[in-house]
Amino acid sequence: MDNRGVLRPSTPAGHPVISAVWLASIVLLVASVLLALARSFAYPVPAVVGVLWLFLGWIAYLLRHRRFESALAIAERRIRDGDLTAARATLAPLLAAFPHFPPIQRAAGLLLYAGGDPLSAASLLESALAGADVATGDLAGRVAALGRAATLGRAGGDPALVTTLVASYAALNKGGDARRAARLLASHPEVRLALAWSELVALGGDRAEGARLVEALANDGAARATAERRAMLGTLVSIASARAGEAARARAALAEVEAASAGLAPADRAFVGYLGGVALRELGDTEGARRTFAASVEVANGTIGAALALRERSHLPEPGGS
Repeated sequence: MDNRGVLRPSTPAGHPVISAVWLASIVLLVASVLLALARSFAYPVPAVVGVLWLFLGWIAYLLRHRRFESALAIAERRIRDGDLTAARATLAPLLAAFPHFPPIQRAAGLLLYAGGDPLSAASLLESALAGADVATGDLAGRVAALGRAATLGRAGGDPALVTTLVASYAALNKGGDARRAARLLASHPEVRLALAWSELVALGGDRAEGARLVEALANDGAARATAERRAMLGTLVSIASARAGEAARARAALAEVEAASAGLAPADRAFVGYLGGVALRELGDTEGARRTFAASVEVANGTIGAALALRERSHLPEPGGS
């Protein structure tokens, strides 16, 4: 009989040794009951050993769970810091071993979006919210269901997940899906910024609603609370102004963003550059847009900003073309 499936861990905190210890402890407890029924004075021995092994297995499980949570926290910090290679080294084996565990799906989705793969990111983040393969009836399915419930319970308090999901759909030109995802946390400033981007730029976006969102965000202190938010808002103001025919305001907003973007991380500069290129394209400055898209790729290739800049640059007419 192949017992590997019995001992295989169903959560990242599990281990075959822990599973074996728990299985052995159950056997010992059953043996203790049988000895007691047989009126043997030896029944306390397997009972004590079984309880001790259960306790030790539980302690080992908790310690491994803390290590797992720490690894996820480190990976997410590396994503925020732009160290995508190190984050990928941490998350890739976890995702391969536990592809249906919602916390891992969430972290991997954040990483894939940051690395320029919004399609895979959206799939994983949706799975983290909705659960995956939870109807199998096995232990792994039940654990995934518990993880799904926890993730759904905190989705409204998880701006990183919701913002990244909205942004993934914006990057995929799926305005309707971005709008749906934004309802999970509609009042958060970063979610609203991502939705404004989608409405202004994505296919299926509501341009008028995007312009209204930008005007509201421009008067919202929370939307200007960080340098990254201010830079994104500035480029969105520029895009909306260009669409409205307000070229002077659009260029003034871009100049303000350009002056302030030097202090941003490379990945953020690349993303802001992508949006700035879109604004220049809307102003009719094709060559300026081309240069801005190229600069975004140079500053942080392999990020979402660079990927989007490459895509938009490929859609520009060739120099000298009709």
